[in-house]
Formats: sequence, structure tokens, C-alpha cells
Amino acid sequence: MAGGAQVLKFREKLGYGLGDGASNFFFQTFNIFLLYYYTDIFGLSPAAVGTMFLVTKIIDAVSDPVMGLIADRTNSRWGKFRPYLLWAAIPYGLCGYAMFANPDFSPEGKLVYAYATYTMMMLAYTAINVPYSALMGVISPSSVERTKVATYRFICAFGAGWLIATFVTPLKTILGDGNEADGFRLTMMLFAVLSVALFWMTFATTKERVHPKQEKSDIKLDLQALLDNGPWIALFFSAIFTMMNIAVRAGATLFFFKYYVVDDGLPVFLIFDKTAIFMSLGTLAMLVGIFFTKALSDRFEKRHLMIVLSLLNAATVSAFYFIPAEQFWLMVIVNCIGSFIIGPTPALVWSMYADCADYGEWKNGRRTTALLFSGSQFAQKMGLAVGAGLSGYILAAFGFVANEIQSESAISGIRLMFSVFPALLATTGACFIFFYKLDRTTVNEVEQELEVRADSHVQLA
Repeated sequence: MAGGAQVLKFREKLGYGLGDGASNFFFQTFNIFLLYYYTDIFGLSPAAVGTMFLVTKIIDAVSDPVMGLIADRTNSRWGKFRPYLLWAAIPYGLCGYAMFANPDFSPEGKLVYAYATYTMMMLAYTAINVPYSALMGVISPSSVERTKVATYRFICAFGAGWLIATFVTPLKTILGDGNEADGFRLTMMLFAVLSVALFWMTFATTKERVHPKQEKSDIKLDLQALLDNGPWIALFFSAIFTMMNIAVRAGATLFFFKYYVVDDGLPVFLIFDKTAIFMSLGTLAMLVGIFFTKALSDRFEKRHLMIVLSLLNAATVSAFYFIPAEQFWLMVIVNCIGSFIIGPTPALVWSMYADCADYGEWKNGRRTTALLFSGSQFAQKMGLAVGAGLSGYILAAFGFVANEIQSESAISGIRLMFSVFPALLATTGACFIFFYKLDRTTVNEVEQELEVRADSHVQLA
């Protein structure tokens, strides 16, 4: 740990983590349910949805780095990044709810509405999540403390993910009284209120501690510094393929269980159907995996862990192509194994981003925390969009027709989307991690030198 870096209190680490819980009330819902909602409930064609996911990324290509540049240049009594947790929370909640409002428009009107509300939600997501992610880079100068914070972040993220995986399908049935559209709308209203409250709690409990010297504002130099950050470039391309893997598989989940496993929505345990049980137990296994993050990162290099865990998870995902539809509990077991294996990786990768921010300042003399995290978020959103778009095109290519008995070709496409395709994408993402060259020794040296620079700057001031 850097010499004078204080150990963060539990309250602050948990408070920071609650922000990603807020994010995931919508983020995970979109990953798992949005493609299904647009095709089977809102009535859009899979290809049209796929195109929408891709086209709207043009705005993200601009908004993410712009938000990063704005946040890096923000100066307020609350800091650079915390103010956005206060200001953007309500627009974030309103836009997320609007996506599922289900207005009674014509088919063309519904497509326009989907484009408009999805775009507004992604802008709101950028406005609050770029600063939120960057906040982890300035919450402590210590890589060790940031890894702990990242662990809390993803405990909360997966906690929210578990709530979504477990309760969305029964909630939409109960709240909608059998009407899926009303069920989704009321469920998302509940999630919107919770998200706003959690973001405000993050604002109230966190503090920015890393205050780099003010540099002359130069967007060109900031971008050059970012592109000269080799470890970040490796993570950028890895994120695209990793999130494509997540989007393709998550987007296929409801189709896989509705049309291949033939889950009729009837409760198997209490109020939970097969789909809810599968997703819920998998998310719980991932939560258990998170608790091994510190022990593993203390013993092994983050880079090596990311590669090995990603490849092992890809192997479990590919196994689903060979599991018969009637072997539901075997599916649950294999999914829990894979989810447990992948559990530590989100916390690891976000702490690696924070290490890249330190490395970039050490190498180029410019602290571009929000720009770096916004670029990372853009890579993730691009991966999710391309993966979701690819899912829509795969469904269309294999002859999928919503709410009908599917052809053998369509069933084959759904099975590939749930197994082989995401496994190949995960493997590709792991390959890019090979080029991430920051090891523990280098990170410690960077921390120490930045601390010396900061002390010198204070003395000169």
C-alpha cells in the first residue's frame, strides 16, 4: 500500500458499492430481458432490434469520451465526480422506466419510441456511470484499497443482479396479473425508485482523496496520453469481446428456456419458475466467487488470473450445447460452476483500470481518470451493443418467430447463442489480456513514485 494511504472504512466501501447496485437494476435487466421484451412483448422484429442496438452506439461513441473530458474538468465543492451521482440520478431512473412504458403505438411508432427511449437511457447511463466509475480511481491512492473497493462494488452489483435474476420473472407475473407488458412496466418503476435512492447514498458516503495537480486543459494531449497507455488498450479490446460474450448469452437466456427447455412459467419452487431458479442460483454462485477476489489477487498476478478464469468459464459455457433439454438440474450445476469461476473477474478488471490510470499519470504526467474510465465504459457498451445486435441477427438468420413453435433451425440458433458463440467470444477476450503488461512490482513502483511527486507538489505549493 502506498505509504500514507488510509484504510477505507466499511461504510465508504459499501456506500461506493451501492452505486453499482443502482446501475445493475437497469444494466442487468437490459442484458437479460431487453431483447426478449422488444421481440416477444413490444412486437419488434429481431433484426430491427439488432440494428437499433448497433445504430445507437454512434451516439455512445461521442458521449462517453465527451463525458469523461467534462468530468475530468469539473471542479465543485463535492469534487470532480461525486456531483453527477446527485444530479443525474433522477433522469437515469425516469429514462429507465420510460423504456418499458409500453405505449400503444403503431409498429413504426413503437420502433421510433424504442430508438428514442433507448438512446436517452444510454445518455443518462453515461452521465452518471462515467463519473461513478472514475470515482474509484480517486477514492484512494492505494491499488490494494481500490481492489477492496472494487470487490464491494461487484458484491453489490451481483447482489442487484441476483434480485433481478430471481424476482423479475415472478414479479412481472404477480404485478402484471398475467399481463407481461404491465408486469415489466411496474417492475421497472420499482427498480427506478431504488436506483435513484442508491445513487444518492453513494454520493453521501464517499470522498475523493486523489487530487492531482491542475494541468493546462488540452484535449489533444489527454487523448494522446490515453492512446499511449498500452495496458489500457489491451483491456479496451478485451472488454469489447468479453461484453459481446455476456450480451449474446444473456440475451439468449429467456429464449433458451422458453423455446428449448420449454419453461411454461409455472412455479417449480415457491413463486419461482425454472428460468428464475437457473439465473438466481448462478448469480449466487458468482457472488460466492467474488469473496475469493482478494485471496486470489494476493497470491497471483491479476493478468494471469483474468486469463485462466475466463478460459475456464468459456469451457463451462460451451458445455451447454451438449446438455439435453430435459436435464435442467445438470444445467443449473454447470452454470453454478462457471459462475463461481468467473466471480472474481469483474472486481479484478476494474481495479486493473484504476492501475492503468496511475500508470498513465506516471508515464505521461497527465491524470485522465474519467477519460480512461469513459473509454473503458464505451468499450463495454460497444461490446454489449454489438453482442445484442448480433443476437437479433442470429435469431432472424435461423428463422426465429416470436411466440410460435420454433423450427429445428431456430432452436439450433438459440442453443448456439447460449453456448458456443459466447464461449468463442470469451476466449477472444482472454487472449487480449495477454498484452496487459502491468505486474504487481510495476504497480507498486508507480504508486510510490506518484506519492513522491504529490509530496513534492505540496511542498512547492
